[in-house]
Amino acid sequence: MDNCIFCKILREEIPAQKIYEDDDLIAFNDINPAASVHFLIIPRTHIASLMECEKSDQQLLGKMLLLAPTLAKEQGCTDGFRTIINTGRVGGQEVFHLHIHIIGSKDRLPAMIHKG
Repeated sequence: MDNCIFCKILREEIPAQKIYEDDDLIAFNDINPAASVHFLIIPRTHIASLMECEKSDQQLLGKMLLLAPTLAKEQGCTDGFRTIINTGRVGGQEVFHLHIHIIGSKDRLPAMIHKG
């Protein structure tokens, strides 16, 4: 996708502070972190959102979720972290390329406030 910011990161048109990459995924620090640890895991394949995933994406989704705790521990989150997948406009998704936010801290994270 030509205008997708994450695709531009994948093509190295936009710099990112990568913390992991392989043939299927990359992970990089969020440019506007919500906590001392805040990184994203994205697939190299452009999938707009979790709503667009199909049964054939099952292995990729599992790989993304299993990578999260490994990287979180490496980044210093030894006692837990928050995992967020915003899906669709109403779900708060701003970049329409599937991604998982991993947010953590050495201290306790504040509780999420739910409205609506």
